[in-house]
Amino acid sequence: MTTDNVNLSLQTSSAKRTMELARMLAGALKPGDWIGLTGDLGAGKTCFSKGLALGLGVDENIPVTSPTFTILQTYHGRMMCLNHLDLYRLGNYSELVEIGYEELLEDRCVLSVEWCDKFPEAMGADGIVINFELVDEKIRNLSFEALGPRGRELIESVRDFD
Repeated sequence: MTTDNVNLSLQTSSAKRTMELARMLAGALKPGDWIGLTGDLGAGKTCFSKGLALGLGVDENIPVTSPTFTILQTYHGRMMCLNHLDLYRLGNYSELVEIGYEELLEDRCVLSVEWCDKFPEAMGADGIVINFELVDEKIRNLSFEALGPRGRELIESVRDFD
């Protein structure tokens, strides 16, 4: 990754706690914020995005699912919208450009990008990258890395998560 050293490491003990952490982060988000999510399959990236959606005011009855096959899903919340993007199935950066990635970067929605490390040129200029590491069936280590000043602000918003 082309980011600073790890700025914060946290651990969650369940899917519920992962979603609570995401909701906490969502409280600090502003339109246009960029969040990159990396880690193995099943490590909690989509679960985290569900928590973001809930924290942004998306109706809890709307299912937030992995956009692996649709590539992009947009959720409209009371506070702001969430564009949830998954790069897993894309073959190269030009495919990402073809689906309108550059326009998404300029959108007033929060952008959550799973597998953001697949194409280094897709990394946001100012935001955060969260790496999810499986410890066991329930426990996840999350390493937060800042991209620019906004990334540092976002990390500070979750530093007191317990």
